[in-house]
Parts: sequence; C-alpha cells; structure tokens
Amino acid sequence: MEQEKINRLQWILDDAVARGEIPGAILMVRREGKETVYLESGYADIEAKKPVSRDSIYRLYSMSKPITATAVMILVERGLIDLADPVCRYLPGFCGQMVAAADGHVEKPWRDVTIQDLVNMTSGLVYDGNHLTGKQTEALFAEVIQGLDEGEGGAYGTVEIANRLGQIPLAFQPARSWCYGTSADVAGALVEVVSGMRFGDFLEKEIFTPLEMVDTGFWVPEEKQSRLVKTYECNEGKPSVLYTGNHLGIRNAMDRRPAFESGGAGLVSTIDDYSHFAQMLLNGGSYKGKQILSPAMVRFMTGHVLSAEQQEVFEREGMAWLEGFSYGNFMRVLVNPGRSTTLGSKGEYGWDGWLGCYFANAPQDQMTILMMTQKKDSGTFRMTRLLRNTIYNM
Repeated sequence: MEQEKINRLQWILDDAVARGEIPGAILMVRREGKETVYLESGYADIEAKKPVSRDSIYRLYSMSKPITATAVMILVERGLIDLADPVCRYLPGFCGQMVAAADGHVEKPWRDVTIQDLVNMTSGLVYDGNHLTGKQTEALFAEVIQGLDEGEGGAYGTVEIANRLGQIPLAFQPARSWCYGTSADVAGALVEVVSGMRFGDFLEKEIFTPLEMVDTGFWVPEEKQSRLVKTYECNEGKPSVLYTGNHLGIRNAMDRRPAFESGGAGLVSTIDDYSHFAQMLLNGGSYKGKQILSPAMVRFMTGHVLSAEQQEVFEREGMAWLEGFSYGNFMRVLVNPGRSTTLGSKGEYGWDGWLGCYFANAPQDQMTILMMTQKKDSGTFRMTRLLRNTIYNM
C-alpha cells in the first residue's frame, strides 16, 4: 500500500510535467527524522533537456520568509530586540510614518509599526495594489530593478530600501488589518542593523553554517551556476516559456552577491539544505547537537495566530487555499483542519514561494513536506494540493 501511494505521488509529478503545468519538480517527505519519500520529474532546463536532480538549486522567493523569521527570533531570544519595539527605533525611515486613508488623504497612525506587526504582516506594508501605498511600492521596486546592474550588486542596499519603504504611507493602521507585503524585507534590514552584520552574513553564521546549508544564500557562485534551475512561465497544453525577468528587486540570474539581500524573497537553496532547516524546527530548535533556537522559542514562532479582526481580513482577502489556516511569524498555521481545502493536521506550519517552492512541517506527525519547482506566478497551486492529500493519506 505504501509503495502504491509513492507511485501515485510520482504519477502526480509526471502528469503535471506532461500537461505543461510545471517544467519539473522534486519532492521530499521526512517522518520522525528520516527520509521516506524522494522523487524527481521533469527538467531543470527544458531547452537543454537537463533533468532536475537532488543538488538542483532553486530560487525560494517567499520560502525565504521562515528563515528571516528565525533570524528575528534569534535576536529576540538573545534579548537584543523586543517584538513590541517600534521599527523606527532601528530604521529612521519609519519615523513620522503616515497612513493612506480610504478617501485619498494621509493621516497619522494610532501607534508606530512594531516588529510584531512586521512578522505577522499586519504592518500596512504591501507589495502592490491600485492605491497610493501599492503604487508607490511598485515604483520603488521598479527603481530597484532598474539599478540592479549598478555598483556592487545593485544601486540600493537592504537597509536603504527598508528605510524608503518606511517613507511610503501605510495601506492601513498598524495591527488593524492584514496584507501580504514587504514586511520581511524590512525585518531583514532590522536584523542587519541590530547585528551589525550584513543580513546574509548573519544568516550564514547563525543558521546556514550550523545547519550545514552549504548551497543556501542570496546568490549562486560561478562554480555552482550550472545547478541553478531555469524559470518558466507554464500554461497547461502549451509549451513552457523561459522566464528571465527580475522580480521584487531580485536578479533572476543570481550571478552576483546583491546589495539588496531580500528577507522576503531573496534566497536560493536545495531541497536537502532546506530539509536541515525544517528538521531543526521539528527538533525544537536543534540540529546535530547545535541549538539554533530554544524549544520554547520554536513553539512561540510556529504557533502564532492572528487576532479576530486580522483573521477576518486574512480569510476575506487572503489566498483561497488557506481556508482553515491563520498566520504568524511569516508562516501559515493550520488552526482548523475541518475547514481546510486539503488534508492536514492541527498545528502544521510553513510557507511557499512565487516560483512554487513549498514547505510544510507537521509537528503532530513529525513530518516535513518539501517540493521544489520554478514555475512563474505559482505559490501553492493545484499539483501541490494533490501531493498534500496523498502524503497525508500515507
């Protein structure tokens, strides 16, 4: 029976490739600290007919966010920051911030944006939208992309971009609503300011090196470039189209260290590297005897939920496939499996990425699900949900 279900997982992957839903993907399932499923299908480079492989390197995009949340919690645990601290304590661009009101004028916030507002996406920062905040944010990222070829890795650095985001009027009063946006980019800048290290250097020292994440970072050196998976725009029944564009201030080629190390979208990784990070969280913050976070901090980080006011907006305006979930510390948290669109267990947490990479930890089952692909405009899509239902039924 177990092998039949593994065969079904392989068929789901192969069928998605055959239909043109994805260019290729790899899937891993771990239970109680051991790998129980590893599968591959399709291509890392369609034009060259190069298949995906275990050491393929993927752009994580928003699956970078749980790692950024972990960096923030390291600082909390060490007493260097308080989640109730106003962001303007560390980033002056957030001082004197304003809020864009519905009628077009701007008004003062009822209080400053806090670090907790950032990690819960209740800050009023957004990615885009047909309103003042969205338009100004889109214009900023367009400027960042235009300057990617300037200087050492781009014209604008992590802290500078965060300060400029702080000067854009918020889309709503802090903590009074929910919107997916640039909060993790600001959190990465905050880590940089507090630690006195570049954000990427902090991650390398405190997370990647102890977790043996040897292929994870904000760029891919020349000697590893051949392992970087190509990105495609996919439409079922049509040939996949190579995508080489830059998005959210991230260079698609990943061929140099960027000045802007995006905590929300900038990392690359392999499935094995990310499995070390996921296992550390399931282990209560430790990996091979190295303690990254305390068990209490891991429980806090992975169990946060929104207030009733925020949850109402999350359910009304969030992603349809997040029915039954809440949100906190840059991750979804399954609070009501009976309302979910897929099988799952209470307390499951994780996140996904713009190009389709997917991460879920299920503490009750001591299980990790990881899937890697590079399909433009993905997030959690149909194939991912089919995989979830089969895995949770094993």
